[in-house]
Amino acid sequence: MCRRWRSSGPRADDLAARVFGDEVRSIRFFRYKRLAFNGVDLVVARSGYSKQGGFEIYVEGGQHGEPLWDALFEAGRDLDVRAGCPNLIERIEAGMLSYGNDMTRANTPHECGLGRFCDTRSAIGCVGRDALLRVAREGPLKQIRYLEIDGDAVPPCPEPWTVSAQGEPVGQVTSAAWSPDFETNVAISMINRDCWEEGAMVEVATPAGNRPARVRGKSWL
Repeated sequence: MCRRWRSSGPRADDLAARVFGDEVRSIRFFRYKRLAFNGVDLVVARSGYSKQGGFEIYVEGGQHGEPLWDALFEAGRDLDVRAGCPNLIERIEAGMLSYGNDMTRANTPHECGLGRFCDTRSAIGCVGRDALLRVAREGPLKQIRYLEIDGDAVPPCPEPWTVSAQGEPVGQVTSAAWSPDFETNVAISMINRDCWEEGAMVEVATPAGNRPARVRGKSWL
């Protein structure tokens, strides 16, 4: 069994260095190293479900989880270490996509705004290569966009909400939350390219009723 511990916040580097040594500071964003803890090598990755600095630590075998937990709390006594959980609001503000929710296997990298990471021309033997080359050349018909939804705080979004323009469906919202920092409802959507220009006005069918929303050109953080 593989368990994952998350250390995040402005002092995460200091805390991780006390447990794994200063080598942990050299790990780049979305990279990892195997570092020793109690005689075993653990995968320590600079990644996570928010845009805060921090690390995820992958533990194989339940026997290592509790000692690691205790070591992190002991090393961080003066850092006011506390237990927490992923922050949905911050994830949406940072524009970090949730696989299986904001994007699925049915979406291309270009639809998810990840086309710059794909060298489709060299992907010889890739199933669907021709289709991806066409999308790279012509552009996707739909793509991830961020929305500001008007009104009071929206309820949770466990199922996609329809996005419409001039009465016609043009996409869906897959993540949404009220942001206290930005004093608006922040949302991640997949919408048609006819409606994805920054400032375009659309309507979102939330459980609390239809709400006006405007398209953002970039995430909040």
